[in-house]
Amino acid sequence: MLKARDIMIKNVVSVKKDTPIFEAAKLLVEHNISGLPVVEDDMTLAGILSEKDVVDLFYESKNAEKKTVNDYMTEPAVHFDENSDLANICDFLQKNIFRRVPVTSNGKLIGIISVKDVLNAVLQLRQEKVGSTD
Repeated sequence: MLKARDIMIKNVVSVKKDTPIFEAAKLLVEHNISGLPVVEDDMTLAGILSEKDVVDLFYESKNAEKKTVNDYMTEPAVHFDENSDLANICDFLQKNIFRRVPVTSNGKLIGIISVKDVLNAVLQLRQEKVGSTD
């Protein structure tokens, strides 16, 4: 059975609570990602900032220039341990609106899994299965 650690992306773009909100929004756009884990200095997962969280910027006044990730993030972040079965993560993604989940080890961020990562894993497994019958 595949585990979270088997398909997670290890080079995670993350931010801290005190990151200016417009800087975080820029990271979402530049990296074409739908969410950013929010971490403490020691990489402990503090929350998550999604595209939907920052859509509120459209309605904000001039005060948004002074706001940080902490003002918009969702906490606590739903996350999975690196040893979690991929089937459990798929069940969660299927039943919820989330498009990604952070992966942790002892509460520290070590990766992230998106719906696209799951699809890539499914396609890779299929290819291996098809290739083994030749």
